[in-house]
Amino acid sequence: MRSYRSLFRTPEFTPYLLSFGTFAAGQTIGGLALATLVFRATGSPFLSAVSMVGPQLAQLLGGAFLLSAADRLPPRAILTALALAFAAGTAVLALPGLPIWAVFAVVLLQGLVASLGGGVRGGLLNEILSKDGYVLGRSVSNMLWGLTQMAGFATGGALLALLSPRTCLLLAAALYLLSALVTRLGLTARPPRSSGRPSLSATWRTNSLLWSSHPRRLTYLGLWVPNGLIVGGDSLYVSYAPEAAGMLYAFGALGMFLGDMAVGRLVPPAVRPRLATPLRLLLAVPYLFFVLRPGVALSAVAVTVASVGFAASLVLQERLMSLTSDDLAGQALGLHATGMAALQGVGTALAGALAQLTSPATAMTLMAAGSVTMTLTLAALGGHEERQPAVPGARPGGVPSEPAATD
Repeated sequence: MRSYRSLFRTPEFTPYLLSFGTFAAGQTIGGLALATLVFRATGSPFLSAVSMVGPQLAQLLGGAFLLSAADRLPPRAILTALALAFAAGTAVLALPGLPIWAVFAVVLLQGLVASLGGGVRGGLLNEILSKDGYVLGRSVSNMLWGLTQMAGFATGGALLALLSPRTCLLLAAALYLLSALVTRLGLTARPPRSSGRPSLSATWRTNSLLWSSHPRRLTYLGLWVPNGLIVGGDSLYVSYAPEAAGMLYAFGALGMFLGDMAVGRLVPPAVRPRLATPLRLLLAVPYLFFVLRPGVALSAVAVTVASVGFAASLVLQERLMSLTSDDLAGQALGLHATGMAALQGVGTALAGALAQLTSPATAMTLMAAGSVTMTLTLAALGGHEERQPAVPGARPGGVPSEPAATD
């Protein structure tokens, strides 16, 4: 197993992380600011929750129409353009007097362009790191996401106590601009990983190929559904504890960090596949206690423990890459990212609707129960695959080889 020191000696890994980290900081601060702005304007838990992760729901459309570009366009150019598009959209959201329908129109457009981000970043990491560094590198990326969320939500909560949500949105736009600059100056210009033009037909063909494998289908569902239901419940922090939402998000990010560090660095590769189901159950079970409407302190403990379970995604991404050839790695990871984002959006909409009809605490409990049920169902359907160890020495994305869909 490689060390963290050797990872950071790899050329481009540090600027890759800096680019990702600044973009994630913009999403964190901007999402909290926008949710607060919408909640203050409407008083609706549903609209507040949807505004925060609305771009994720829109990624489903992007994944259906645009995803072939993840392997067929230069990665540095895509990531730079993505950061600039988010900077422009977030600046528009900060305009005074912007009607709610216009807010959600911008959120939809951001989600469409964001559908390329996960696949491009995942495929690029697959190129930057050697075969024995991918899982550890992915865990560092996930830990950075957790740290950024922890710091971003804590900072965002503090900023919202001092500044207006619109000012915080402008700060988020500046962070997106910084991400674009780091991407452009710190990463090498690389050619596309796959030949052919990006197109709707190429996207659909390759998505169909990826979905045609039974083990990959179960892996995708395991990545998407239990996670999406819990993230939907998480989106209710603002309405569950309006004055402490930033703190709850920060503790959730702390749990994510600890889980990814443990799974990525401490757990032996032969053991990792067996942790997929236990980690997904850990992700949901603590939220069942929200039926008791715990106070902020106990809620923070439950959120921290549960968020360790997000490390299940690291285990399942490793499985996905072991089932997918290198030339499809970008679109395979992009399909994962857009599907997960879409299910998180669906989960958010469902959780918001349940909270509107019942209460935020009840909705969070119901979402957790659904996540547990789905995890147990998938474990029963794919138990054999979950017991298989990773192929020793195999590069993620290296087996089996499949023809790429081309025009």
